Amino acid sequence: MRNFTLSLYAFHLCQTLTDALDQVTPDAEVLWENIVKLGESCLPLPGLKDLRSKLICYQNSKYNPRLEKGRQTNWLTDIGNLDLGSIATTEGFKIEGNLQPFRLHDTYAADITFSPESPDTEIEVPQLKHFQPACLLPEKIQASLGQTLWLYGEVDANQNCAQLAKECAIALLAGTSLNPIEINQEKLFGSLLFEYQAIEPNEPDNLAKQCQILISLNNSGANTAQLATEAYDWLLNLLCCHHKIQYVYQQSRVRYPQARKLYSNLEKQMGDIPKLTTNTQKKLKKLNNLLVQIPQTSLDYARCLRDLKAHLTAIETNSTNYRLYQEKINKIGESPQSWQNFLKNCHKRQTQIQTDINYLTPGQELFGQMVETIRGIVEIEQAESDRSLERTIQILGAGLGTGGIVASAISSHIETPITFKPTWKWNTLHPAFNTLFWSIIIAFGAAGATWLLTKKKEQ
Repeated sequence: MRNFTLSLYAFHLCQTLTDALDQVTPDAEVLWENIVKLGESCLPLPGLKDLRSKLICYQNSKYNPRLEKGRQTNWLTDIGNLDLGSIATTEGFKIEGNLQPFRLHDTYAADITFSPESPDTEIEVPQLKHFQPACLLPEKIQASLGQTLWLYGEVDANQNCAQLAKECAIALLAGTSLNPIEINQEKLFGSLLFEYQAIEPNEPDNLAKQCQILISLNNSGANTAQLATEAYDWLLNLLCCHHKIQYVYQQSRVRYPQARKLYSNLEKQMGDIPKLTTNTQKKLKKLNNLLVQIPQTSLDYARCLRDLKAHLTAIETNSTNYRLYQEKINKIGESPQSWQNFLKNCHKRQTQIQTDINYLTPGQELFGQMVETIRGIVEIEQAESDRSLERTIQILGAGLGTGGIVASAISSHIETPITFKPTWKWNTLHPAFNTLFWSIIIAFGAAGATWLLTKKKEQ
């Protein structure tokens, strides 16, 4: 392969919807820090080691995103692209590096391109190891939105490009657990374009550990490199939209089951209410616990629903932008059909998220109704409990009060004990016992009368 280049396009979310306009995500600088680490380990290019001093979002080697405020361009440097210098290989040729750092709205984008010092240098598949491709994979870069490795080379017309592309994909992933899976084989700007997806076997659905690999082989002498340079901004933004859409949809697949779980718990709690114990105090305690739990659950549910709506908007916006960039690319060279198919899949994803939202929206009202229902039950139960307590106090008060009065009256007039003459012999009782006896009788009588009166009133 001649005129060889290997480019890494990495995209990292630096600001979310919940961040203030002057704030960034806690891990916003991860992309740049990991790129610096490349220069300190496997790719000792001078420009990588000194990258912090070139980026405008750093001051005295400290990350300071406020310095980006007010910039009129997407560049994160004052001098455009950065020459990273070169490193020698054991096979006699040098590898040059170039970095183009951007901020695309809420996303950091890095384009690191490596190429032989001389474009006429022939690069064979075994020589790809000198470009340290393993250092350019997700495990090292950790770009939150995803990344693309794009290899370009010019080959002879009789070259078996499909076999060469497969060998290149395997070589780029050598020494890793990632497996290349061929997705499409098409054309872009006159060159054959092979698309692979590198998937982590243990986590096949984890986009953060996947890598898109594009291998462009020019076997027709087409002016692919010139057209790619002309369409550079469109291609960069199209890749950014592609990874954003993938990332956002995956996030929606996480939020939807979380909302469903909260909805399911609510249904269970609603079904448990009629089964609560008849013991008033225990019932009130459980209901009050629900009143504490449900508002927080309702808030979590509302956040899930809000995130799904935000994800839907993000996919709609990025799909629109993706289409615009694709149309601009088509004006200078036909784009692959798979890119058009990707847009169709975007529409399906939008429909799926909208369906999820439609299913979940009624649940938000149900949370509010549940709280109002429980409050109503608590008020009724509490009123019943208070009324029962009030009646008990009335009965006891009447009985004890009446009994006390009678006891006082009797004790002051009894001079001789009351005697009983049963069939068996029994000594006369002390006056104190007579007083106690009559006070208890009167107390029970008064309490009984009060019970009858209050029961009639209650009915």
